[in-house]
Amino acid sequence: MTTLVIFAATVLVVAFIAQALGPVLAGNASRKRVLKRLDRVSGRDTLPAPGSVNVTVRRDIADSSIKILDRLIKHAVPRPVVLRERLAATGKRISLAEYLLACLVTGGVCFVASRSIGGGGLVSTMAAIIGGGFLPWFQVGRMIAKRQRRFLALFADAVELMVRGLKSGIPISESIKVVGQEIADPVGVEFRAITDGLMLGQTYDEALMAASKRINLPEFRFFVVSLNIQQETGGNLAETLENLAIILRKRKQMKMKVKALSSEARASAYIVGSLPFLMFIGLTAMNPDYMTILFADPRGNLILGMAIASLLTGVGAMIKMGKLDI
Repeated sequence: MTTLVIFAATVLVVAFIAQALGPVLAGNASRKRVLKRLDRVSGRDTLPAPGSVNVTVRRDIADSSIKILDRLIKHAVPRPVVLRERLAATGKRISLAEYLLACLVTGGVCFVASRSIGGGGLVSTMAAIIGGGFLPWFQVGRMIAKRQRRFLALFADAVELMVRGLKSGIPISESIKVVGQEIADPVGVEFRAITDGLMLGQTYDEALMAASKRINLPEFRFFVVSLNIQQETGGNLAETLENLAIILRKRKQMKMKVKALSSEARASAYIVGSLPFLMFIGLTAMNPDYMTILFADPRGNLILGMAIASLLTGVGAMIKMGKLDI
């Protein structure tokens, strides 16, 4: 594992040095030839003026500024599109390279922590793999869930604002634009993205489906379906959205009621899940040699792994039973 970490760090350093020194070593001869050819074709100077900024309308799809690392991400990472969509759902500008770097650092920290408390090579390697893969994924999931809760808290107000705009004669495109300007984020930023997509030539279906993938909430999919049906069949859109706002508020009330009724089950899961760790800390403080065998002996490693797997399965089942989808 240590050799693998050293090898990965060496590859990153070499890639960075190669990217930094590549233009210097290659020289500017080829660039000058291209610029001269462009000058002859266009009849004007293509060299940028001093202090000017190069502007491009091309979308940057690179996952890393290091070309070698970018190629490795695109060819070695399984399902990178799914990871990009998941990172985009957080509402933060997190690149795939930053996420993978966080996984690598977290795995290294878990490996060092396991070795420092006396863990064997197998246990430390498993801790690095599980910690590096699970903890960043779990944190991204928490960020997505937090953003979804904030979105739902403001979404009913946004729909009602559109209803008032439609009743006053404002078209739906302008109503969406007003929501983007008046409602706080994350609702505002998503509706501004829809408006920008419409201005760039996207259809309603394309702009709304792109936002639905980022938000990934059934309440927003209700809104998308309502607009799509109205675009195809016509009808009173203001009345449809008004009924949708009523449904959204009732769903919110029901979720709060379910959360209150299931609070006992969730509290039990937290208490039962924390007791083994508290007992482990207490026994380690009283008799360190008694607990060291779980890390130093292969049989102790097996027992520890089975105990952790059983604990996670039980706590996960209790938390799942305490969650009801509305």
